[in-house]
Amino acid sequence: MRTLAPNIVTLLAMCAGLTAIRLAFEDRYVLALAAVVFAAILDGIDGRLARFLKGTSRFGAELDSLSDFVNFGVAPALILYFWGLHELRSVGWIAAMVFAICGGLRLARFNVMADDPNRPAWAANFFVGMPAPMGAITVLLPIYIVFLGVPRSSFLIWATLFYTLAIALLMVSRLPVFSGKRVGTRVPPEMVGPMIVVMVLAIGLLMAYPWIMLTAGTLAYLASLPFGWVSYRRYQQRSREAVRDDMHGAILPSPMSDEVVRPSEEPDRPSRLN
Repeated sequence: MRTLAPNIVTLLAMCAGLTAIRLAFEDRYVLALAAVVFAAILDGIDGRLARFLKGTSRFGAELDSLSDFVNFGVAPALILYFWGLHELRSVGWIAAMVFAICGGLRLARFNVMADDPNRPAWAANFFVGMPAPMGAITVLLPIYIVFLGVPRSSFLIWATLFYTLAIALLMVSRLPVFSGKRVGTRVPPEMVGPMIVVMVLAIGLLMAYPWIMLTAGTLAYLASLPFGWVSYRRYQQRSREAVRDDMHGAILPSPMSDEVVRPSEEPDRPSRLN
């Protein structure tokens, strides 16, 4: 049961992504976008639920990756193609395919890097490249602004083409992006009530003003990307300084002799610092 519950949530998310494709094919874009957002919410729940129930498994991880590829790679690409990129014919289809493929590559790289034993602990604060769920929410920005009243013109369709390619490149880039995994792991008791109020308020605003909230959230997320890179560089600098200090302390002369103790001179000890 501990492993079954998270997998059921993952399958529900996949159902939402597949349903979004059908709704887009039927020109019901409001419900299609709602299904993608719902899939993103479920994607944030299943992993935390698995860790809370101590029901993580290799099967669940693989199922989650497959679900993410459908929900945040294939579904947004097809929604954009049915909505407007089809007017550009083959060029629009190529942009949709590039986005879906980049989503798959992004997920494959995430799975490989998760098993890296040499990754520093602070690296868990960052993703490498834009995560697939946020890529899906972000790439749909042109549809949000049309629902806000921006005219749907040929210029907007061409802008959507280049915007889609830009988001696809961000997903497969090496750009450090805040992961948010440490947020909410240790909430002080006095902050539980205010956090619940904020969450309820955010959900209420999203339901009452979905296009304003999605547009504002997307623009704010894009604006935060440079800050993630700056923070990552600071962590890197601190890590290098810590390694330098450790190496400096290791080669100091012993107070009992004039010899210098160097770790690299020990034949049975690896020279690489983990």
